[in-house]
Amino acid sequence: LRMLQVKLIVTGDDFGYCPRRNQGILDCFLAGAISNVSLLVNGSAAADAAELARRYNIPIGLHANLSEGSPVCEVLKTNSSLLNQDGFFHGKMGFRTALSKGLLNMSEVKQELKAQVELFQELTGHLPPHMDGHQHVHVLPEVRHVFAEVLEEYGIKYTRVPIEPGLHNCDWIPPSLMDFYLGVEEDSFNTVDVFTKHGIRWPDIYIGLSTMGRNMSVSSICSAINAAILELTAKAPQSRTVTIELMVHPGYPSVPPVGGCGEGPDDFSQSWERLHELETLIKPELQSHYKSRNIQLCSFKDL
Repeated sequence: LRMLQVKLIVTGDDFGYCPRRNQGILDCFLAGAISNVSLLVNGSAAADAAELARRYNIPIGLHANLSEGSPVCEVLKTNSSLLNQDGFFHGKMGFRTALSKGLLNMSEVKQELKAQVELFQELTGHLPPHMDGHQHVHVLPEVRHVFAEVLEEYGIKYTRVPIEPGLHNCDWIPPSLMDFYLGVEEDSFNTVDVFTKHGIRWPDIYIGLSTMGRNMSVSSICSAINAAILELTAKAPQSRTVTIELMVHPGYPSVPPVGGCGEGPDDFSQSWERLHELETLIKPELQSHYKSRNIQLCSFKDL
């Protein structure tokens, strides 16, 4: 394993969610603990986040959002299949329910995704080098095809495919959450061919479900990385470079009513778990583990 070079992209999701999230993500980036961010363009502090990325030269991509808050496409803000009776997106589970009942209009999904890419470009001055989905909506049936078309149309090369090695062995994850994760995994397996056909790429390894919130520790990150590398090198022993994306959600807890994507901040963003991730990620022993294992932090444009 000593010869192996590991390129690790540590992505801070939900940049733009609120000023306290932005500050936490920035602090992590300046500490060298994350190397990439994913922007919610419908987040209440999205313009501020884009400005911080420009000022501090933070590699930034698009966290496409179809499930939380309000659409950015003007036409879809009223009477669209993407909205519930309160005029907001359907929510993490509500979106999945509406999709399975055939209630979502895929041309509206495409319209909103394109509007988010355009707004990203307006805010940052460039197209996103990578684009993934908030709450993993981008790997859902039907959505995956539209998502892939949009990436191909704009020439966005990279995405995230949340298939996490060793997820099944994580007995600390409560059953209800594990059911959701296994659904995400199954959807991801079914998405691989679609993304491949559209010429979209993603890192060799994804980590982030087993290490989220309260489950994040230096040892949970290190063992997830080690286990994933072992599994990959067993399958492809000749590989010299391994690429990994670690999805993280650091930040200082949101304080309502500030934050969110139009509806105010959710429970996870108000919880201590965000701060716990921030404090874990900046620990020096994590940084020294990376050094000792020849793990180099980078962003998608370095792949």
